[in-house]
Amino acid sequence: MGEKEEAVERLLDGYRRYYTITRFDGVREEKARGLAEAVHLEKPFFSGKSELSAVCEYYEQGEKYFLFHSAKLWATAQEEFIFLFKVPRLTLAVFRELSEYAYEAGMDMAHIGPGHMYTYISPLFICDSMDEEAAKALVKCHRYKSFRFSFHGWMEYHAGALELESGKFYFNRAGRCMEKGLKKVFENYPFHQEYMKADA
Repeated sequence: MGEKEEAVERLLDGYRRYYTITRFDGVREEKARGLAEAVHLEKPFFSGKSELSAVCEYYEQGEKYFLFHSAKLWATAQEEFIFLFKVPRLTLAVFRELSEYAYEAGMDMAHIGPGHMYTYISPLFICDSMDEEAAKALVKCHRYKSFRFSFHGWMEYHAGALELESGKFYFNRAGRCMEKGLKKVFENYPFHQEYMKADA
């Protein structure tokens, strides 16, 4: 198993408890128990030998009732779609290509309407190396969309990347919420320890 593949498996082990996982890399996954929109996606093909390894879906429903279940006061739905990509070298062109795919596919999967609170579309790039232009574009990227003046919720775009060559993590502003969890997943990687010491 290569380093990118090992990193993917580590991430999926962390997501498996709470997320429904659909694989696109040929690895068998347990049959989805809950809602799984990604099963309707065709396997995509990208430039630069980049691959979509998996899509992880998280759904949460909150409801409030008045005395009885027949008297529902309100309901909220939250969802997140994580697109996990393997990339030999993340160039600016490849970042734009994969980022656009994640956005378009995520919007197609989203359940927008009454009761919808938010959808997070979260592309994660596991790459051997990353060009400086791609790193800058990822950190600066921002996508936000409200639906019916937020009465039908909103969409937020969380982007993150791990450069295996250096052990560095990159996030856009909205994606910083993923930083703590991802660093914990990789805390015993030798490259991560070296990076953390240098960054301290």
